[in-house]
Amino acid sequence: MNPMADAERGTGPEPERRRGHGPERAPRTAGDHVLAYVRRQVAALVRLDPAVRRDLPDSVHRMRVATRRLRGALRTYRAVLDPDATGPVRDELKWLAAELGTERDREVLDARLHARIDAAPRTDLLGPVRARLTLSSAARRAEARHRLLSVLEGERYLALLDALDALLADPPLLPRAGRAPEDVLPRAVLKEYRRLAARIRHAQEQPPGPGRDRALHDARKAAKRVRYAAEAARPALGHPAKRFAARMKTVQKVLGDHQDSVVARDALRTLAVQAHGAGESAFTWGLLYGREEAAAAARERELPRVWARASRPGPRKALEG
Repeated sequence: MNPMADAERGTGPEPERRRGHGPERAPRTAGDHVLAYVRRQVAALVRLDPAVRRDLPDSVHRMRVATRRLRGALRTYRAVLDPDATGPVRDELKWLAAELGTERDREVLDARLHARIDAAPRTDLLGPVRARLTLSSAARRAEARHRLLSVLEGERYLALLDALDALLADPPLLPRAGRAPEDVLPRAVLKEYRRLAARIRHAQEQPPGPGRDRALHDARKAAKRVRYAAEAARPALGHPAKRFAARMKTVQKVLGDHQDSVVARDALRTLAVQAHGAGESAFTWGLLYGREEAAAAARERELPRVWARASRPGPRKALEG
């Protein structure tokens, strides 16, 4: 078990209290549970800040996940925390997640493309393929790193941290926050699930092409929100929430692999154009593009089976109690 990872998911022990957050007690109401989860994500975000600045492995990814979980909780549990009051914070968390995403997406893309080249037979590597990818990766990394450090030094980021402190010091709780968690949390999780189901249906109705790619990406984001919502409810709802989150994670993974292929193909197209313009062979880049197309098609074929299993009514009924 990883205590830090559990804390960032919201399933571990409470972190130490930060300034102005008020006394803590064992969670009893829906509001208690949601605030405990929000508090954990804020603590994770703050704890990871120095690691991101020092460029420690996986730190950007974990900080981005904490930011998304935090934003997701404020959105999903709007029956507990007044959405009019939390709206500006959600907007700023969306901004921060996007800024962190530039660096994280670069990491994922570079790892994927290097793995493709490593797996290719030598006879398929025509021209200075590795050198071109290394040069392109270094340029993307330098630009993304400079941008991210500028964000963390900026007034907007510091204002967001102050807003999060203020939110926890005086949380805008609504009347339902005082109810039992089993009366409030399942309904919020299943509302997110219904949004996901609608997006899956919409994506599967689209013809192959960019439109379907965008629809599947939207479904991926919805799957992530459902998973995070279920993880947030796990301390209150126990195994049913854990099981439901695990089912949603399988859907998220298939859709995530598909989106990674979409991003990789865009990068490979750019690399092919650059190679051609420099008088190099573009054969390898085209070959890798085709393999990414095949990988995306495989994920699309896999999705109906994975979704059929994840959307079985049993886990949803167990969540409702």
